[in-house]
Amino acid sequence: MSTTRKIHLGLFLQGAGHHVSGWRHPEAEAGSENFDLLRRVAQIAEAAKFDMLFLADGLTSGLDAHPSMIARFEPLTLLASLAMVTDKIGLAATASTTYGEPYHLARAFASIDHLSHGRAAWNIVTTSYARTAANFSKSHPEHDERYAVAEEFVDVVRGLWDSWADDAFPKDKESGVYADPAKVRVLDHAGKYYSVKGPLNIPRSPQGHPILIQAGSSGPGQDLAARTADIVFTAQQSLDEAQAFYKSLKSRVVGFGRSPDDVAVMPGFLPVIGRTVAEAREKLDVLNRWTDIKSAMPLLEERIGHSLAEYDLDGPLPDLPISDQLRSRAELLTELARREKLTIRELALRVAAGRGHHIVLGTAEEIADRMQLWFENGAADGFNVMPPFFPAGLEDFTREVVPILQDRGLFRREYEGTTLRDHLGLTRPAWA
Repeated sequence: MSTTRKIHLGLFLQGAGHHVSGWRHPEAEAGSENFDLLRRVAQIAEAAKFDMLFLADGLTSGLDAHPSMIARFEPLTLLASLAMVTDKIGLAATASTTYGEPYHLARAFASIDHLSHGRAAWNIVTTSYARTAANFSKSHPEHDERYAVAEEFVDVVRGLWDSWADDAFPKDKESGVYADPAKVRVLDHAGKYYSVKGPLNIPRSPQGHPILIQAGSSGPGQDLAARTADIVFTAQQSLDEAQAFYKSLKSRVVGFGRSPDDVAVMPGFLPVIGRTVAEAREKLDVLNRWTDIKSAMPLLEERIGHSLAEYDLDGPLPDLPISDQLRSRAELLTELARREKLTIRELALRVAAGRGHHIVLGTAEEIADRMQLWFENGAADGFNVMPPFFPAGLEDFTREVVPILQDRGLFRREYEGTTLRDHLGLTRPAWA
């Protein structure tokens, strides 16, 4: 296997596109409940040798939600289906620690890892939005408590994944031994938030542990990621900001006794590709012209954590207390508005396009240049690619940008392994 450092690429799969008006593009299909589209998109990404595809999720819906999130498949069910129509690409999905149970989640991801022959990944979220509680007969914890719950939740899941040794099931017909009693470990966890006996009722998975992904950028979020994650998703708007986050995260990783290479930092990256910069800008302008400010404002208010109804849309973003919901995203968007002197309307359109992630306009060469700049200058180990619409937005990227990265020796031409751990260059954890 090659030891030369390569860019990691994830496909952030949103069925109706990442731009709030992406589904309106003449070349677009939709949506997140369209399995035929999702299957074809996954196969396009696999043909381009992406490390993985990634499914976001939330546990609410509404008419003012992003079109990709109004109606969608339950993500673990979808991953199991996609495992049957792909061979090598990693399969990552979001599941909540606040609105879930460790045993259920450990079992589900271990099952997907078996079904996919070692390609499963769990994106750990604490669920920021308080409205979610209305669907679960419980109150919504505060920010720091959600992360305290998540810390214990993840430890329980990892313990359950080590219930059985790799060779715990000899299935020896002659001796009559199906499961070796010396190769099972009962977790017997009793903590502040969870009491879980174990063992898990599925053999140890092909990857040992499915890959862990975390996206929190606050202090507690970075600590959880540094201690447990294999991949960190993040939203960064500039090279300087991305470098600062990368340095902070990697130093925390070392502080937990891990190698900085154990965790891949992958910012969100929304490419708009044209034959010229002007053509790319016109593509984005067309999508923005289709965007009703009434559909953009809920997305901004959700991430800022406050209603902006009383403020002038063509005035500056007011000084507001940082929300307990998406704390790091609120800080990022506030800083963006201040730095670029954006009006509320302009900021809402930015959020409608990329929800705070990095939007890059230009030719394929310029897109590749930006990726190389971040990759080679301590800002990213890879990117979570966010096409504005599907499938054409992804096809543009795989047809035009990926070959440039390959020609520069920055991205693989073929998979060198079969599991997501192989793609990421990570060792398989031993049975602890």
